[in-house]
Amino acid sequence: MSEQRRARLRLEISREAARLFWEQGVAATSGDQIAEAVSLSTRTIWRHFRSKESCAEPIVMQGVVTLMTVLRSWPRRSSLEDHLTTELTRLRLGHQTPPVDLADEMLAMKMIRLADTEPALRTAWLMAYDQVERAMCVIIGDRLERPADDLEVRMHAAGAAAAVRVLEEHIGAAVLAGADVTQFTDVTAVSRRFAHAIRTATGGVVGDPVA
Repeated sequence: MSEQRRARLRLEISREAARLFWEQGVAATSGDQIAEAVSLSTRTIWRHFRSKESCAEPIVMQGVVTLMTVLRSWPRRSSLEDHLTTELTRLRLGHQTPPVDLADEMLAMKMIRLADTEPALRTAWLMAYDQVERAMCVIIGDRLERPADDLEVRMHAAGAAAAVRVLEEHIGAAVLAGADVTQFTDVTAVSRRFAHAIRTATGGVVGDPVA
């Protein structure tokens, strides 16, 4: 099986597992049920995932991969606010390959919400943001013209990643609680909110254009 096909299969399994976790709870969901939902054998499920809870990881990672892609393309000459506004507008218009799946985003929000009471799901979520922190080290190091493993760079990366994670959790919880979603559909406002979180977490060091 090619790596691309394997990734597609893992995502398909993850979607069904996430739906079952949300509808009936993690404890009440079995590997057999997940396998039945995707018309596969239970043995196949365990070939791709180490546990039933780990089946949620690909869905949780979907938004994280998008975030890392956006941050890695941040031009040195642009402010973070301007870059996020441009890229989030492109995403909203569907100008991304592959396109962002809004249903997957909603499932990810649900898994992040469940992670408040499910330690195994919380682990998947925190591991996803460990990858964000590592990516931020490279991005911030480049902008400060310092190595990615420089202590100050790592401190800024850790702060920025944590701030974004908390903001993602807050937004997801608000959406699932039935909050007015218009506050989250204004691209400029959302971009400023995330940029402000990163600027605050890094003491204003990260966010401005650099020569």
